[in-house]
Amino acid sequence: MDRFGKEQLLQMILHGTSPRIIDTVAGLSPADAQDLVELRDGLTDVTLGEVAPVVPRATLRERLLASKPRVRRPVRPVMLVLDMIQDHLTPGKPMEVPRARAIVPALQHRLDAARSKDIPVIYVCDTHSLDDPDFHDWPVHAVEGTAGADPWPELAPHKRDHLIRKRTYSAFTGSDLGSLLDDLSADEIILTGCLTEIGVSATAHDALQRGFVVTIPPDAQAGASEIAEQVTLISLALMPPFEPRYLRKR
Repeated sequence: MDRFGKEQLLQMILHGTSPRIIDTVAGLSPADAQDLVELRDGLTDVTLGEVAPVVPRATLRERLLASKPRVRRPVRPVMLVLDMIQDHLTPGKPMEVPRARAIVPALQHRLDAARSKDIPVIYVCDTHSLDDPDFHDWPVHAVEGTAGADPWPELAPHKRDHLIRKRTYSAFTGSDLGSLLDDLSADEIILTGCLTEIGVSATAHDALQRGFVVTIPPDAQAGASEIAEQVTLISLALMPPFEPRYLRKR
């Protein structure tokens, strides 16, 4: 990937570009990331100049801290496991995603952590009828009532977990996911699974449009290739949620 360079990064900073976006694009290149650190340090030095720091009186400090607005963040996350089904993880299947098997240990760890914190876990599984028009373009896979449409055994849902069926790319389309998230009062989705550039991407876009903060752990997602994963994750990182749910009146 081409570097942005110090000059363009400086222009972005001076023009008020969101730090989240600047951090994302600078993170594409180690050299840009280092340039960004130096630019921010340099701007801090220019701003402060030779002025010696002044320790405020205790009463002033208390007043300043009391007047500081509280930063609001999402507080009701859910963990979504997308399409980690047997027809995608079984070697030799026509819709096999080889990279998905490699993320199973990390995903197991994250699932255990989520359950220990009482974060709801939702499995969304691709599922089709035998006469599904989807099979005009894709090999037959994830047929309803077969093991191929069920979660990979090493990732089997627990009793309190939720399982939803879908038949297209996005987990929201034609499924009960939206209503379940409303019932759970969710405002953030920790999105995991495969394929990153197809189902994960489609689901993330729909979630962002619905106001959910979307977090995709890099070690718990799998695409067809590393470059496909990187491009998708970078693109999604540039998009904040539309009218975030955590900022809405409750």
